[in-house]
Amino acid sequence: MSTVDELEPYATDRESIERDSDITFFVAGGPGGQHRNKVATGVRLTHRPSGLVVTATERRSQSANREAALERLAARLEAANYVPTPRIATRPARAAKAKRRTEKRLRAQTKQSRRPVRDE
Repeated sequence: MSTVDELEPYATDRESIERDSDITFFVAGGPGGQHRNKVATGVRLTHRPSGLVVTATERRSQSANREAALERLAARLEAANYVPTPRIATRPARAAKAKRRTEKRLRAQTKQSRRPVRDE
């Protein structure tokens, strides 16, 4: 039985990412002219262990898109590796309770002073 605590973080160094990823190239449309429309410059990286998929199509060269995709995948893996520290529930201290009561009393007086004066 596997829990979240037992999962090992994904390696984010370049060699591990290249080894654990499938790289596919595709024709990326958009601005860039005939060169971009004829050549498979778009890069798609699929990280097999995590299932993350990133693409890069903003450059006209395949190598530049490959670098951008590798950087993007490394950033996504870093984010996936983050494990928030669990919150430890505590009770407010006596001084904090007294301060809250004082502030509440002052706020009530301020609001009371804004009310119109009633003649009785």
